[in-house]
Amino acid sequence: MTTAELAALFDSAIADAEASLRRVSEEQASQPSRKGGWLRKQELGHLLDSVQNNHQRIVLAVLEGRYEGPSYAGEAWVDLHNYGDLSWADLLSHWKDRNRMLGRVVARIPAARLGAPVKVAGDGEMNLAAWVEDYLEHMRHHVDAIVEGI
Repeated sequence: MTTAELAALFDSAIADAEASLRRVSEEQASQPSRKGGWLRKQELGHLLDSVQNNHQRIVLAVLEGRYEGPSYAGEAWVDLHNYGDLSWADLLSHWKDRNRMLGRVVARIPAARLGAPVKVAGDGEMNLAAWVEDYLEHMRHHVDAIVEGI
């Protein structure tokens, strides 16, 4: 996949996800998407954590030719940020803005860096292009869970 193709895939996935997430009301966002799970706000907060962590991973892989770093303690991050107390509109705005910025980075990945290795503790190594695609798949999975039943 070329950088242009990856950037187009990224932009399309974010636009589709945003359209889906806009269907969620504040009341629905304050409820869990499944019994015993996170509130929808917390799940979107998890996606904010994901974009923040992956932005750094992707930038460092481009600049240094590889990335290796720590894993993500999801429950602890979500608890620390207390996403459930924020408004859905604010969470969605932050999510959209951060992904737009990451999309700008993806669109500027040099072709020679698409194969840069990325490794997070506890996970197998992937090349950078596959990492970006995996990020989008992870995002789609959570967006589907958030909007399920709405």
